[in-house]
Amino acid sequence: MAHQLHHYLATANLLPTVQSGFRPGYSTKTAVLSVLSDIHLAVDRGDLAALVLLDLSAAFDTVDHDILLKRLGTI
Repeated sequence: MAHQLHHYLATANLLPTVQSGFRPGYSTKTAVLSVLSDIHLAVDRGDLAALVLLDLSAAFDTVDHDILLKRLGTI
């Protein structure tokens, strides 16, 4: 299913050009280089540039899973 969906999105040109995840030939390196390039271009034009990074990887470690499951209606 995932392969079919990805194939459809790619052939229908529905993936954003800045989409790096789950695409062959793209990686976190290409994503970082794209952001860095955009920042350099903005600074070269005299614009202000800001980058905000949020790490949400541990966000769900603090969630009480029993409460979450009750709220979702699965218990």
